[in-house]
Amino acid sequence: MKTDVKALVVGGGAVGTSIAYHLARAGWRDVMLLERDELTAGSTWHAAGLLPYFNMSYATTWIHDYSIRFYKTLKAETDLDPGFSVVGNLRMAQSTARMDEYMLYAATAETVGVPFEWLTPRDIAERFPLVRTDDLVGAILHPTDGYINPADVSMAMAKGARQHGATIERRWQVDGYDWAGDHWRVSVTRMAERGGNLVPTDERQVIRAEHVVTATGNHAQRTARMLGIKIPAIPVEHQYIVTEPDPALQAWRAEGHAEHPVLRDADAKWYVREERGGWILGPYERNAPARFRYGVPDSFRADLFPLDLDRIEAEYMSFIHRIPSSEEVGLKADFNGPICYTPDGNPLIGPAPGLRNMWLAEGFSFGITAAGGAGHYLAQMMVEGEAEIDMASLDPRRFGDWITTDWSVAKNEEAYEHVFILHHPDEERPATRPLRTAPCYDRMAALGAQFGAVNGWERPNYFAPQGFDDAQARSFRRGGWWPHARDEARAIREAAGLIDATAFAKHVLKGPGATAFLDWFTTNRLPRVGRVNLTYALTGAGTTRIEYTILRQAEDQYYLVSAGAWAAYDADYLRRAMEDMAPRFGAMVLQDVTTQYGVFALAGPNARDILKALIRDPDPDTALSNARFPWLSAREIELGMVPVTAIRVAYTGELGWELHHPVEMQNHLFDRLMEAGAPHGLKPVGARAQNWLRQEKSYRAFGNELGRDATPLEAGLDRFVDLSKEFHGKYAMQDTGIRARCVTLLLDAGPGDADPWGREAILHDGETVGRLTSGGYSVAHDRPIAMGYVRPDLAAPGTRLKVRMFRDLHDAQVTEDSPYDPQNARIRADG
Repeated sequence: MKTDVKALVVGGGAVGTSIAYHLARAGWRDVMLLERDELTAGSTWHAAGLLPYFNMSYATTWIHDYSIRFYKTLKAETDLDPGFSVVGNLRMAQSTARMDEYMLYAATAETVGVPFEWLTPRDIAERFPLVRTDDLVGAILHPTDGYINPADVSMAMAKGARQHGATIERRWQVDGYDWAGDHWRVSVTRMAERGGNLVPTDERQVIRAEHVVTATGNHAQRTARMLGIKIPAIPVEHQYIVTEPDPALQAWRAEGHAEHPVLRDADAKWYVREERGGWILGPYERNAPARFRYGVPDSFRADLFPLDLDRIEAEYMSFIHRIPSSEEVGLKADFNGPICYTPDGNPLIGPAPGLRNMWLAEGFSFGITAAGGAGHYLAQMMVEGEAEIDMASLDPRRFGDWITTDWSVAKNEEAYEHVFILHHPDEERPATRPLRTAPCYDRMAALGAQFGAVNGWERPNYFAPQGFDDAQARSFRRGGWWPHARDEARAIREAAGLIDATAFAKHVLKGPGATAFLDWFTTNRLPRVGRVNLTYALTGAGTTRIEYTILRQAEDQYYLVSAGAWAAYDADYLRRAMEDMAPRFGAMVLQDVTTQYGVFALAGPNARDILKALIRDPDPDTALSNARFPWLSAREIELGMVPVTAIRVAYTGELGWELHHPVEMQNHLFDRLMEAGAPHGLKPVGARAQNWLRQEKSYRAFGNELGRDATPLEAGLDRFVDLSKEFHGKYAMQDTGIRARCVTLLLDAGPGDADPWGREAILHDGETVGRLTSGGYSVAHDRPIAMGYVRPDLAAPGTRLKVRMFRDLHDAQVTEDSPYDPQNARIRADG
């Protein structure tokens, strides 16, 4: 066995073999894969092998698309048949809401180039007469996917990896990782089979690896403990049953008909496919338990759990309802095995938090579908520095260090249950909540706040009358929350609104090296002391990695504010850069002060009058004037008894301030602001109205318009990029050029009962030319608004385009940036 390698892949399932294959194919020599047992001995062996395209995540759709295309090439390359049955995938709907979900998904699929067809109940009945259709409203069919043999596709990728120069070693268990400054020392032990169990032997080795990738599946908790990090990947039981042959199905096939597509009745929460004249039924039921919360027992190998038919009785009966011929068919076999999940159902692909050259590929609930694409895009990140798609939504650092085992267990069980529950774009899953709350949580709840969770924080989405049911208000169109968000948006445009922004990530960077480092790390000029600017940190590929609002508190001290949803993700990148550059720039200290400070955003034409009533200043009438407190500046002020760092910025495009305050004084400040605001029409405002308002100003949002697949210049942020200075990623950004441009669109009307969500395709002359990244409603223009990326030649204001919503095309026009108050007269208003 080699003891010095470029990359060590730990785990020999479908994901691990794919990573080894793609790293070796990319040209890395000395790639080695270790498996503690036999290849595919984990969840791969008992997986049903389905390859569904359907996923509401843009990045995951790309991953699934790559896998499905890639698997079709393996036989020609390796001479091993992966057993790909391209039968298609029919996803049925019992309600118009389910069809709305399919249409929203299809908008994403269209931007990726995924083929699909729409079927009516009559179409289904004519093509698949064994399927009962009288209670269906339609379906979406993917004709190019299907199912595959999990073991065979893994073995094909393993053979391909060897053909490209990788080595694979079985029966070696990793027992420890130690970072040696420029490489990993990985301690491994030879395993042997005794009495049906795997036991360690006395044979041990230490492997020197420049890079390590963990693809340990159900063993992720053991991996986490060895690395000293948190990995919220914990298995959940998934069971499926195999029936005896169905005579009606056998007769149908004997007549020469093709195999049924994989059938999914999402409203009944199951999938079905043919298996040797019978059926495989896989339900996603309620109350499926998580297993191995602290690790897999040494005695558990390719084992299964007892079947729990009582738990899946409802799904089994609905299967009989949908395929009546199955009623008299007996059960032939059953499987109930662990499938790893994550809190949001998406895998963890990318750098391990806080570690160098350690990469995670964990938590694959649809591992066979994702394995090929995960290997491809992770190899791009490792070999080239970045993937060609933005992988932030799958990054392991999207979950902060505040998570616990109990939290992960509850969220993973919820994610399993939600596989077939309607995925509303405005869905808010309830498990574990509330957990992270600002002090004013109860006060906002008493005012009717309907909360969403952002990085665990409870944040108001909107405010509604007491007794309002948020779950029933959700929709793929304008839900019951819509008029409340509209009223809040109007309040900010016409009077004033108060937004809880406590979830913002907040750091203080200081020290002799802070100024030189931050100047190199970000694209914009650094502000003067007491001033603020907006700036960006780039990836090595020149794309956007972090958006910062920077307040310069002293010559060598900076207050950095970034998106709360990405707190751990951003902080890890910043710390790595600081460590790398400290020898060049000098000593620095970074303090995470996120939980020390609450934040209220007060905005609207009456904002100054509200603060005047509270500010303690020798001359309160001029304290907030442009002369003493100009736009993009900050001051230490007192509001009542609360010391506040007030920053004159407003994400809504109105006159406003961010009020950063000691979190323990938040309730006092909240009460005083609401009292002072009452005569001025102050309303509490949630995130949905704020999202609409920022689009009226063409303010880009990280995770939407801003990410690792576009440069700041492509995003139209030239004014925040100072090309006269040197900064990280500058030349890569310039070399990338302009592949697409970010634009703001106003729709002429839209469907009338819906606004874009920010996932839809943009078309011109019948051709898909871009995609939306944000969407909503403009109170200023009284029509739908959206932002997105289009071909550069179609980005000029006035260009007429079309947006796909609910299968129909709707007219839209590219506007100038900031279609509301383009001169910023309101945000700069004096008084």
